[in-house]
Amino acid sequence: MSVRLKDNLNSKYVEAANKMKPKAARRRIVAYVESYDDVVFWRSVLSEFENDKLYFEVMLPSRGKLARGKKSVLMSIIGDGVGRDMIACVDADYDYLLQEATETSKRINTCPYIFHSYVYAIENYQCYAPSLHDVCVTVTLNDHRMFDFEDYFRQFSEICFPLFVWSVWAYRTGNYTEFSLLDLCQVANTGRFNIQTPQISLDHLRQKVGRKINYLQRTFPDAKQGYLQTKADILKLGVTPQTTYLYIQGHHVFDNMVAPLLSRICSQLRQERETEIYHTSVHRTQMRNELACYENSIRDVKSMLRTNVGYKDCPEYLRLQDDIRAFLEMY
Repeated sequence: MSVRLKDNLNSKYVEAANKMKPKAARRRIVAYVESYDDVVFWRSVLSEFENDKLYFEVMLPSRGKLARGKKSVLMSIIGDGVGRDMIACVDADYDYLLQEATETSKRINTCPYIFHSYVYAIENYQCYAPSLHDVCVTVTLNDHRMFDFEDYFRQFSEICFPLFVWSVWAYRTGNYTEFSLLDLCQVANTGRFNIQTPQISLDHLRQKVGRKINYLQRTFPDAKQGYLQTKADILKLGVTPQTTYLYIQGHHVFDNMVAPLLSRICSQLRQERETEIYHTSVHRTQMRNELACYENSIRDVKSMLRTNVGYKDCPEYLRLQDDIRAFLEMY
Protein backbone atom coordinates (compact mmCIF):
# COMPACT_ATOMS: atom_id res chain seq x y z
CA MET A 1 0.00 0.00 0.00
CA SER A 2 1.38 3.39 -0.93
CA VAL A 3 2.13 5.83 1.87
CA ARG A 4 0.69 9.30 1.51
CA LEU A 5 3.08 12.16 2.12
CA LYS A 6 0.66 13.91 4.45
CA ASP A 7 0.74 10.86 6.76
CA ASN A 8 4.43 11.50 7.42
CA LEU A 9 4.35 15.16 8.25
CA ASN A 10 7.08 16.37 10.57
CA SER A 11 8.74 19.64 11.41
CA LYS A 12 11.26 19.34 8.57
CA TYR A 13 8.46 18.85 6.05
CA VAL A 14 6.66 21.97 7.29
CA GLU A 15 9.97 23.86 7.30
CA ALA A 16 10.60 22.86 3.69
CA ALA A 17 7.10 24.01 2.74
CA ASN A 18 7.76 27.34 4.45
CA LYS A 19 10.98 27.80 2.45
CA MET A 20 9.08 27.36 -0.80
CA LYS A 21 6.90 30.38 -0.03
CA PRO A 22 7.77 33.93 -1.09
CA LYS A 23 10.13 35.69 1.31
CA ALA A 24 7.39 38.06 2.44
CA ALA A 25 5.06 35.20 3.37
CA ARG A 26 4.47 34.39 7.03
CA ARG A 27 6.06 31.29 8.49
CA ARG A 28 3.52 28.56 9.33
CA ILE A 29 3.90 26.60 12.56
CA VAL A 30 1.68 23.53 12.81
CA ALA A 31 0.36 22.87 16.32
CA TYR A 32 -1.10 19.42 16.98
CA VAL A 33 -3.67 19.12 19.76
CA GLU A 34 -5.33 16.09 21.34
CA SER A 35 -9.01 16.49 20.49
CA TYR A 36 -11.70 18.75 19.05
CA ASP A 37 -12.35 20.19 22.51
CA ASP A 38 -8.81 21.56 22.62
CA VAL A 39 -8.79 23.48 19.35
CA VAL A 40 -10.42 26.69 20.62
CA PHE A 41 -8.26 26.88 23.75
CA TRP A 42 -4.95 26.44 21.96
CA ARG A 43 -5.99 28.76 19.13
CA SER A 44 -6.68 31.41 21.77
CA VAL A 45 -3.29 30.79 23.41
CA LEU A 46 -1.24 30.77 20.22
CA SER A 47 -3.01 33.60 18.39
CA GLU A 48 -1.56 36.07 20.88
CA PHE A 49 1.89 35.37 19.43
CA GLU A 50 0.99 35.69 15.76
CA ASN A 51 2.38 38.64 13.82
CA ASP A 52 3.43 39.61 10.32
CA LYS A 53 6.26 37.04 10.50
CA LEU A 54 4.48 33.88 11.64
CA TYR A 55 1.15 32.22 12.33
CA PHE A 56 -0.01 28.96 13.89
CA GLU A 57 -2.28 26.34 12.36
CA VAL A 58 -3.96 24.22 15.04
CA MET A 59 -4.57 20.69 13.79
CA LEU A 60 -5.89 17.33 14.97
CA PRO A 61 -4.26 13.96 14.30
CA SER A 62 -5.07 12.48 10.88
CA ARG A 63 -8.32 10.58 10.46
CA GLY A 64 -6.77 7.12 10.71
CA LYS A 65 -5.07 7.98 13.99
CA LEU A 66 -7.77 10.05 15.65
CA ALA A 67 -7.49 8.51 19.11
CA ARG A 68 -8.04 10.58 22.21
CA GLY A 69 -5.25 11.11 24.71
CA LYS A 70 -1.88 12.72 24.43
CA LYS A 71 0.03 9.45 24.40
CA SER A 72 -1.41 8.62 20.98
CA VAL A 73 -0.65 12.17 19.83
CA LEU A 74 2.97 11.84 20.90
CA MET A 75 3.66 8.27 19.85
CA SER A 76 1.64 7.67 16.71
CA ILE A 77 1.45 11.15 15.23
CA ILE A 78 4.22 13.36 16.55
CA GLY A 79 6.89 10.82 17.43
CA ASP A 80 10.23 12.52 16.94
CA GLY A 81 8.83 14.83 14.30
CA VAL A 82 8.29 17.90 16.46
CA GLY A 83 10.60 20.83 15.97
CA ARG A 84 10.86 24.45 14.96
CA ASP A 85 7.87 24.29 12.61
CA MET A 86 5.70 21.61 14.20
CA ILE A 87 4.77 21.50 17.89
CA ALA A 88 2.45 19.51 20.15
CA CYS A 89 0.04 21.07 22.66
CA VAL A 90 -1.39 18.80 25.35
CA ASP A 91 -3.13 18.71 28.71
CA ALA A 92 -0.64 18.30 31.54
CA ASP A 93 -2.74 15.66 33.33
CA TYR A 94 -0.41 14.22 35.99
CA ASP A 95 2.60 14.17 33.66
CA TYR A 96 3.81 17.60 34.76
CA LEU A 97 3.80 16.45 38.39
CA LEU A 98 5.32 13.06 37.60
CA GLN A 99 8.22 14.82 35.88
CA GLU A 100 10.44 11.96 34.64
CA ALA A 101 8.74 9.05 36.41
CA THR A 102 7.37 7.68 33.10
CA GLU A 103 8.52 7.88 29.48
CA THR A 104 5.57 10.05 28.55
CA SER A 105 6.05 12.47 31.44
CA LYS A 106 9.78 12.67 30.69
CA ARG A 107 9.09 13.52 27.05
CA ILE A 108 6.50 16.15 27.90
CA ASN A 109 8.68 17.84 30.51
CA THR A 110 11.95 17.86 28.57
CA CYS A 111 11.01 18.42 24.92
CA PRO A 112 11.05 22.14 24.02
CA TYR A 113 8.51 21.55 21.25
CA ILE A 114 5.79 20.02 23.44
CA PHE A 115 3.69 22.49 25.39
CA HIS A 116 1.43 21.52 28.25
CA SER A 117 -1.25 23.31 30.23
CA TYR A 118 0.48 23.08 33.66
CA VAL A 119 -2.96 22.66 35.26
CA TYR A 120 -4.49 19.20 34.87
CA ALA A 121 -6.59 20.12 31.81
CA ILE A 122 -8.25 22.97 29.97
CA GLU A 123 -11.39 22.50 32.10
CA ASN A 124 -9.41 23.56 35.17
CA TYR A 125 -8.65 26.90 33.53
CA GLN A 126 -12.33 27.30 32.68
CA CYS A 127 -13.09 26.74 36.38
CA TYR A 128 -10.53 29.29 37.61
CA ALA A 129 -12.16 30.61 40.79
CA PRO A 130 -11.51 34.37 40.32
CA SER A 131 -13.38 34.22 36.98
CA LEU A 132 -16.51 32.39 38.13
CA HIS A 133 -18.46 35.43 39.32
CA ASP A 134 -18.10 36.95 35.86
CA VAL A 135 -19.47 33.73 34.36
CA CYS A 136 -22.52 34.08 36.60
CA VAL A 137 -23.00 37.69 35.47
CA THR A 138 -22.77 36.63 31.82
CA VAL A 139 -25.36 33.89 32.37
CA THR A 140 -27.87 35.90 34.43
CA LEU A 141 -27.09 39.59 33.85
CA ASN A 142 -27.10 39.95 37.63
CA ASP A 143 -23.96 41.28 39.32
CA HIS A 144 -24.97 40.34 42.87
CA ARG A 145 -22.06 38.51 44.56
CA MET A 146 -23.89 35.88 46.56
CA PHE A 147 -21.05 33.35 46.76
CA ASP A 148 -17.32 33.73 47.46
CA PHE A 149 -15.81 31.38 44.89
CA GLU A 150 -12.21 32.23 45.70
CA ASP A 151 -12.59 31.54 49.41
CA TYR A 152 -14.54 28.33 48.81
CA PHE A 153 -12.02 26.82 46.40
CA ARG A 154 -9.14 27.98 48.58
CA GLN A 155 -10.59 26.09 51.52
CA PHE A 156 -11.47 23.10 49.32
CA SER A 157 -7.89 23.02 48.04
CA GLU A 158 -6.30 23.29 51.46
CA ILE A 159 -8.45 20.42 52.74
CA CYS A 160 -7.64 18.20 49.74
CA PHE A 161 -3.94 19.03 49.41
CA PRO A 162 -2.57 16.32 51.77
CA LEU A 163 -4.65 13.67 49.99
CA PHE A 164 -3.60 15.08 46.61
CA VAL A 165 0.04 14.56 47.59
CA TRP A 166 -0.80 10.93 48.34
CA SER A 167 -2.33 10.64 44.87
CA VAL A 168 0.78 11.97 43.12
CA TRP A 169 2.95 9.71 45.31
CA ALA A 170 0.81 6.70 44.30
CA TYR A 171 1.33 7.40 40.60
CA ARG A 172 5.02 8.10 41.01
CA THR A 173 5.58 4.82 42.83
CA GLY A 174 3.21 2.62 40.83
CA ASN A 175 0.74 2.21 43.70
CA TYR A 176 -2.16 3.78 41.82
CA THR A 177 -4.21 0.57 41.96
CA GLU A 178 -4.55 1.24 45.70
CA PHE A 179 -5.37 4.91 45.21
CA SER A 180 -6.40 5.89 41.69
CA LEU A 181 -7.47 9.22 40.21
CA LEU A 182 -11.06 7.99 40.42
CA ASP A 183 -10.57 7.30 44.13
CA LEU A 184 -9.29 10.84 44.66
CA CYS A 185 -12.23 12.34 42.77
CA GLN A 186 -14.73 10.29 44.77
CA VAL A 187 -13.32 11.63 48.02
CA ALA A 188 -12.80 15.18 46.74
CA ASN A 189 -16.48 15.64 45.94
CA THR A 190 -18.52 17.99 48.07
CA GLY A 191 -21.77 16.93 46.42
CA ARG A 192 -24.84 19.14 46.52
CA PHE A 193 -24.83 21.65 49.36
CA ASN A 194 -26.63 24.75 50.54
CA ILE A 195 -24.83 27.71 48.99
CA GLN A 196 -25.74 29.82 52.04
CA THR A 197 -23.84 27.43 54.32
CA PRO A 198 -20.92 25.99 52.31
CA GLN A 199 -18.87 25.45 55.47
CA ILE A 200 -20.98 22.41 56.34
CA SER A 201 -19.96 20.66 53.11
CA LEU A 202 -16.32 21.62 53.65
CA ASP A 203 -16.38 20.19 57.18
CA HIS A 204 -17.81 16.95 55.79
CA LEU A 205 -15.11 16.91 53.11
CA ARG A 206 -12.43 17.35 55.79
CA GLN A 207 -13.74 14.26 57.57
CA LYS A 208 -13.73 12.18 54.36
CA VAL A 209 -10.19 13.28 53.51
CA GLY A 210 -9.01 12.47 57.03
CA ARG A 211 -10.46 8.96 56.87
CA LYS A 212 -8.79 8.27 53.52
CA ILE A 213 -5.43 9.57 54.72
CA ASN A 214 -5.64 7.32 57.77
CA TYR A 215 -6.36 4.36 55.47
CA LEU A 216 -3.37 5.17 53.25
CA GLN A 217 -1.05 5.62 56.23
CA ARG A 218 -2.07 2.17 57.50
CA THR A 219 -1.74 0.62 54.05
CA PHE A 220 1.69 2.16 53.36
CA PRO A 221 3.38 2.49 56.78
CA ASP A 222 6.83 3.00 55.20
CA ALA A 223 5.77 5.75 52.79
CA LYS A 224 6.42 8.77 55.02
CA GLN A 225 9.74 9.80 53.47
CA GLY A 226 8.43 9.28 49.95
CA TYR A 227 5.32 11.28 50.78
CA LEU A 228 7.35 14.19 52.18
CA GLN A 229 9.65 14.16 49.14
CA THR A 230 6.66 14.17 46.79
CA LYS A 231 5.16 17.09 48.71
CA ALA A 232 8.41 19.06 48.47
CA ASP A 233 8.70 18.29 44.75
CA ILE A 234 5.22 19.44 43.78
CA LEU A 235 5.56 22.60 45.87
CA LYS A 236 8.70 23.40 43.86
CA LEU A 237 6.69 22.86 40.67
CA GLY A 238 4.30 25.64 41.66
CA VAL A 239 1.42 23.67 43.17
CA THR A 240 0.23 25.30 46.37
CA PRO A 241 -2.21 24.07 49.03
CA GLN A 242 -4.50 26.91 47.95
CA THR A 243 -4.65 25.86 44.26
CA THR A 244 -5.06 22.09 44.46
CA TYR A 245 -8.36 22.27 42.54
CA LEU A 246 -6.44 23.29 39.42
CA TYR A 247 -4.51 20.00 39.44
CA ILE A 248 -7.37 17.59 40.15
CA GLN A 249 -8.93 15.84 37.14
CA GLY A 250 -10.51 18.55 35.01
CA HIS A 251 -13.71 16.73 34.03
CA HIS A 252 -14.44 16.05 37.70
CA VAL A 253 -13.93 19.68 38.72
CA PHE A 254 -16.01 20.94 35.79
CA ASP A 255 -18.86 18.42 35.67
CA ASN A 256 -19.22 17.41 39.31
CA MET A 257 -18.30 20.57 41.17
CA VAL A 258 -18.26 23.88 39.33
CA ALA A 259 -21.05 23.45 36.77
CA PRO A 260 -23.62 22.19 39.36
CA LEU A 261 -22.57 24.93 41.80
CA LEU A 262 -22.93 27.66 39.18
CA SER A 263 -26.28 26.25 38.07
CA ARG A 264 -27.70 26.63 41.58
CA ILE A 265 -26.25 30.09 42.05
CA CYS A 266 -27.43 31.27 38.64
CA SER A 267 -30.90 29.91 39.34
CA GLN A 268 -31.13 32.14 42.41
CA LEU A 269 -29.68 35.11 40.54
CA ARG A 270 -32.29 34.69 37.80
CA GLN A 271 -35.04 34.54 40.41
CA GLU A 272 -33.70 37.76 41.92
CA ARG A 273 -33.76 39.51 38.56
CA GLU A 274 -37.26 38.22 37.72
CA THR A 275 -38.57 39.34 41.11
CA GLU A 276 -37.11 42.77 40.49
CA ILE A 277 -38.94 42.93 37.15
CA TYR A 278 -42.21 41.93 38.86
CA HIS A 279 -41.87 44.73 41.42
CA THR A 280 -40.67 47.50 39.10
CA SER A 281 -43.03 46.98 36.15
CA VAL A 282 -45.74 49.62 35.88
CA HIS A 283 -48.29 47.31 34.27
CA ARG A 284 -48.74 43.68 33.25
CA THR A 285 -47.82 44.20 29.58
CA GLN A 286 -44.53 45.84 30.53
CA MET A 287 -43.82 43.01 32.94
CA ARG A 288 -44.41 40.36 30.27
CA ASN A 289 -42.23 42.22 27.78
CA GLU A 290 -39.43 42.73 30.28
CA LEU A 291 -39.52 39.07 31.35
CA ALA A 292 -39.49 37.90 27.74
CA CYS A 293 -36.55 40.18 26.95
CA TYR A 294 -34.69 38.93 30.01
CA GLU A 295 -35.36 35.26 29.19
CA ASN A 296 -33.97 35.81 25.70
CA SER A 297 -30.82 37.41 27.11
CA ILE A 298 -29.74 34.81 29.66
CA ARG A 299 -27.28 32.07 28.75
CA ASP A 300 -26.61 28.41 29.51
CA VAL A 301 -24.18 27.78 32.39
CA LYS A 302 -22.11 25.02 30.79
CA SER A 303 -21.83 26.85 27.48
CA MET A 304 -20.57 29.98 29.21
CA LEU A 305 -18.14 27.97 31.31
CA ARG A 306 -16.69 26.31 28.22
CA THR A 307 -16.12 29.71 26.61
CA ASN A 308 -14.79 31.30 29.80
CA VAL A 309 -11.45 33.03 29.19
CA GLY A 310 -11.18 34.74 32.57
CA TYR A 311 -8.10 32.68 33.44
CA LYS A 312 -5.56 34.73 31.53
CA ASP A 313 -4.06 36.19 34.70
CA CYS A 314 -3.77 32.73 36.26
CA PRO A 315 -0.08 32.12 37.17
CA GLU A 316 -0.09 28.73 35.44
CA TYR A 317 -1.41 30.28 32.23
CA LEU A 318 1.27 32.96 32.39
CA ARG A 319 3.91 30.20 32.67
CA LEU A 320 2.49 28.58 29.54
CA GLN A 321 2.76 31.89 27.72
CA ASP A 322 6.37 32.24 28.89
CA ASP A 323 7.17 28.80 27.46
CA ILE A 324 5.78 29.73 24.04
CA ARG A 325 7.56 33.06 24.12
CA ALA A 326 10.87 31.34 24.93
CA PHE A 327 10.31 28.87 22.08
CA LEU A 328 9.76 31.67 19.57
CA GLU A 329 12.78 33.60 20.82
CA MET A 330 15.01 30.63 20.02
CA TYR A 331 14.78 31.50 16.32
